[in-house]
Amino acid sequence: MNVIQRAVAIGLGAALLQAVMLIAFAWPATNIAPRDLPLAVAGPQAEMVEARLTGQSPDAFELITVPDEAAARAAIGDREVYGAIVTGNGAPRMLVASGASPAVAQQLTQIGRQMSGTPPVQVEDVVAGDPDDPRGAGFGAMALPLVMAGIAGGVLLTLLIPSSAGRIAGVFTFGIAGGLLSMLVTQSWLSIVPGPYLELSLVAGLVSFAVAGTVTGLATVIGRAGIGIAALVMLLIGNPFSAATSAPELLPQPWGTIGQLLPPGAAASLIRSVAFFDWAGAQGPLLVLVGWAVLALVLLGLGVLRDSRRAEPVDGPAAVPVPV
Repeated sequence: MNVIQRAVAIGLGAALLQAVMLIAFAWPATNIAPRDLPLAVAGPQAEMVEARLTGQSPDAFELITVPDEAAARAAIGDREVYGAIVTGNGAPRMLVASGASPAVAQQLTQIGRQMSGTPPVQVEDVVAGDPDDPRGAGFGAMALPLVMAGIAGGVLLTLLIPSSAGRIAGVFTFGIAGGLLSMLVTQSWLSIVPGPYLELSLVAGLVSFAVAGTVTGLATVIGRAGIGIAALVMLLIGNPFSAATSAPELLPQPWGTIGQLLPPGAAASLIRSVAFFDWAGAQGPLLVLVGWAVLALVLLGLGVLRDSRRAEPVDGPAAVPVPV
């Protein structure tokens, strides 16, 4: 190709990437709806409520029958369900948890109003979100900087640090410092995530390590093309399907599930579990992030082995002294 042909090809490729990114970011946002959303139903009229919800939206909810209100509250606190409808002793009551997802809490509140008769349905937020971020906008906006900073850290380590051992040291340093600083800003200045600072810093550090380590590890093993692959996976798939502003069950499937298998989605779920639910429901997203961190270490470890082999002297015939 000549210069003009290459320029045209690059322009077309960039336009195609732009179209794909528009689809990836806009499509989930315009298709938010409950899809097998876990919801508990309790009380003597539970069967009637289940029949009504199933008739109105057959695939919207995964209904779980519990014996009483105490069991419903326990299921919400354990992150087994997003909310509960409690019947008996008057009008049904709707229990929601905006700490799990403000978007889901809002939708369940609307459903409660649609079910309202006389007297109207009472709505109680049993696990409230941060009062400084009632709609979860700040929490949702937090996911993208964590991912982008991790990608940027991985790119800088790849371009500026030639040795794999040095890159490992840099990724560990970034994970520790990034976790501590990001939660310091998030909690003390922005005030959008409550909970124990050191534990949340550990989570944020694990996210930073997983993202930066994956970028650096792929680049170490397959070259600079690994930077592009990791960036596309984290940004083009991971971020829009992270459900940081909604919930995995509100996204089109299987993308909601896939998003939870990538660092951005796992990070959002794990931070919610630690901040609002005292680690309830944290096992799944924690295993996902640990898995990505292990993958990063394996890739970087392969780079260390390759560097050591290159540094080894090549065996050959011993030099024969020549008499002078």
